[in-house]
Amino acid sequence: MTDWFATAIIGPGRLSLFFMMLAFATAFAFIRISTRMIRADVSWWPGNVTPGGLHIHHVVFGLVMMLVSGFGFIALANYHTPAANCVLAAVFGVGAALVLDEFALVLHLRDVYWTEEGRTSIDAVFVAFAITVLFVLGVHPLGFSGADVDTDDAATTIASIVLLVVQYGLATIVLLKGKIWTGLFGLFFPPLLVVGAVRLGRPRSPWARWRYGSRPEKMRSANRREDTLRGPANRAKIRVQEALAGRFDGDSTS
Repeated sequence: MTDWFATAIIGPGRLSLFFMMLAFATAFAFIRISTRMIRADVSWWPGNVTPGGLHIHHVVFGLVMMLVSGFGFIALANYHTPAANCVLAAVFGVGAALVLDEFALVLHLRDVYWTEEGRTSIDAVFVAFAITVLFVLGVHPLGFSGADVDTDDAATTIASIVLLVVQYGLATIVLLKGKIWTGLFGLFFPPLLVVGAVRLGRPRSPWARWRYGSRPEKMRSANRREDTLRGPANRAKIRVQEALAGRFDGDSTS
């Protein structure tokens, strides 16, 4: 295990990413435990931060940590500081977890932490963590691998540009069809983009509103697929979300 870590993480220069991933996961687990303790009115738990009666949400602390770590990275950009980079990456990971845990609050501009809309925060955390893990393992989207392109070869350059345009064009279509996970992971595994682009869009997606409004048979098919295929998967996802993050209902108390 030590040899693998040295070869796969330290050797390629991904130690800072690893620290960010570890800090992100730890901070998310801690803040969810904290909010669940607060929601349960556990007497010995510190509770919300409310100076002068003002409830300061943890997204604020997350933003400050991300700003501080970002400034630190910029200030040290011209220096070889591997230890400081790992510390700053961990601070950024904690800040990102705190911000994304309240992503739904930022999106809706109101406290929806324990409501149905609050599930958006968990989706954002899952997506961010999954993408971070892929980067830590050395899996990158096309165009972000760090590999040099032979710009002296016009044919190679043109082919690379066309490939990038096609891939990101397909990703846009998939995202417009409401397939967020397929679109994001398709950037790392392009065949997923082809499958997502040719399949029906989800009934509430922008694509369905634009393309299926005058084609009721397409909308019926999209609704049928949503009920038969996505329904069980969505219920399973909700069970996982609530096992990790707590039960969501109409009570926005934290």
